[in-house]
Amino acid sequence: MSRMGKSDKEWQDQLTPDQYQVCRQQQTERPFTGVYCDSKENGIYRCVCCGNDLFSSQTKYDSRSGWPSFWDAVDPTKIKKTDDHSLSMPRIEVSCAKCDAHLGHLFDDGPQPTGLRYCINSVSLDLDKE
Repeated sequence: MSRMGKSDKEWQDQLTPDQYQVCRQQQTERPFTGVYCDSKENGIYRCVCCGNDLFSSQTKYDSRSGWPSFWDAVDPTKIKKTDDHSLSMPRIEVSCAKCDAHLGHLFDDGPQPTGLRYCINSVSLDLDKE
């Protein structure tokens, strides 16, 4: 059971196969394929699994990495950061603090004022347009 009390089967029934692979199985979507990679629309990006407010379009920028990138979260308590040693380089995994959905990774090569780059999978997000 997940933090939200849902079984693996319930998550599979709720999410698309791509959303399930990324959010529940910690996979990564292919670069430059996500619906929000080049999006310039205003709004709040929410967790596709639970609706938690995660990022604002006001902090979104073009990192040219192939994934939507943000220099800050809406509220740092809504994001969980975990050391990730799954590849040969150390990274920080970013997940939803409410439901544990895998969102992407955090890097320290972003723009000011934070210098951070939240590199997030489009399929883990749902844009609530303003």
